[in-house]
Amino acid sequence: MDNFKLDRTAFKFQNKIQAANHIDYYKKMTWQERLAITAFLSSAAFNFDPNNPPRISRVQFSTKSLLKHG
Repeated sequence: MDNFKLDRTAFKFQNKIQAANHIDYYKKMTWQERLAITAFLSSAAFNFDPNNPPRISRVQFSTKSLLKHG
């Protein structure tokens, strides 16, 4: 992951209600941009390379039919 430098001029002072109102900001983005943000935050939370995410182990999942056969 790249090293980011905090741009202190990019922020403004807000109260906690204004700071918690993210809906308007994210509604202006495309779904692709929101998905990219989600992928980045997941990679930061789970400590993996966003360009090389881990594969899902399909061994852990199973399915059952809710209908009883015969």
